[in-house]
Amino acid sequence: MSDFHRVKRLPPYVFEQVNRLKAQARANGADIVDLGMGNPDLPAPRHVIEKLVETAGKPRTDRYSASKGIVGLRKAQAAYYERRFGVKLNPDTQVVATLGSKEGFANMAQAITAPGDVVVVPNPSYPIHAFGFLMAGGAIRSVPADPTPEFFSALERAVVHSIPKPIAVVVCYPSNPTANVATLDFYKDLVAFAKKHELFILSDLAYAEVYFDDDPPPSVLQIPGANDVTVEFTSMSKTFSMAGWRMGFAVGNERLLAALARVKSYLDYGAFTPIQVAAAAALNGPEDCIHEMRAVYKRRRDVLVESFAQAGWDIPSPRATMFAWVPLPEKFKHLGSLEFSKLLIEKADVAVAPGIGFGEHGDDYVRLAIVENEQRIRQAARGIRRFFDGADKTLHNVLEPTSLDKG
Repeated sequence: MSDFHRVKRLPPYVFEQVNRLKAQARANGADIVDLGMGNPDLPAPRHVIEKLVETAGKPRTDRYSASKGIVGLRKAQAAYYERRFGVKLNPDTQVVATLGSKEGFANMAQAITAPGDVVVVPNPSYPIHAFGFLMAGGAIRSVPADPTPEFFSALERAVVHSIPKPIAVVVCYPSNPTANVATLDFYKDLVAFAKKHELFILSDLAYAEVYFDDDPPPSVLQIPGANDVTVEFTSMSKTFSMAGWRMGFAVGNERLLAALARVKSYLDYGAFTPIQVAAAAALNGPEDCIHEMRAVYKRRRDVLVESFAQAGWDIPSPRATMFAWVPLPEKFKHLGSLEFSKLLIEKADVAVAPGIGFGEHGDDYVRLAIVENEQRIRQAARGIRRFFDGADKTLHNVLEPTSLDKG
């Protein structure tokens, strides 16, 4: 395996180390509360499942589907963008259905990246944002993940000092893993910067509907002229709890989407047609299920923040996403996020995602996913409290002077 060029460009998947320990602990009888992977535990909406069942087995539905998505699905996504963001899209040329946003990013990287091309990516960030381009033969420059003036300062340096000049910048808001949310003012400046320096913008908006206040996260495509330089990726996974269905979208710039569609036409025949029909039913259907999803995650977020604080670990309250991005407790910072995550499995029966898996600038953090119910989150807090109390006693015993020390 080490001789394969593309595999050599991929470091060991750090999450796999945590997953292996988690599986081993469970095999030994431990009840692990899993706050690691952002894998929704809520059911897909009933009317969406009914549409899938209704469509499966009908004439022609078992045949190859359309790589870029069936017409009805692309029209449904365009209607969603107009309804939610006030953005008009041509479903024939500005919407491509993808097998989840992860596949969309990876295949966009294959479509637009020449060997040695530079792409600017936030650090920390969701792994495919960087490694999709590395697998395609590109190179990465990092910028901060927060939508602040420092982001633009770093972006300016990347443009000035990279040879060759970057071809694109990736953004992800609401952010996985940090849960930061961008504003329209930030996007306005980003679009102006991209046009000035001839960059493409690749925006990951997978968490657009998972927010907890009265200020819905915006789309960069709301900015006038953004379509000239931008493709945005969305997903059914979190909004409709359809993660395993593998259904997402890329929308925006026609030239970029034509390149993506051509690459996909060689690689896949699209999702199973009944899944696409059911996804269209989700986008066109009632939104009660979205409101209920938000309410569930908000309650879980509040329980997480409250119960972990009582356990001695302060959790910054996220405004959006199903994640909390949490600094390591001070007394464990020297361990780094991976070793601390291993300790949590061993000593607290809790699994989390080590921040180093999202980039080197994430190593002082872990990501907690609120994908367990409120009772289980409180159980996790109790396990962490026991772990912290035991660690305090251990540290106290190590530091306690002996009788010889006392003279």
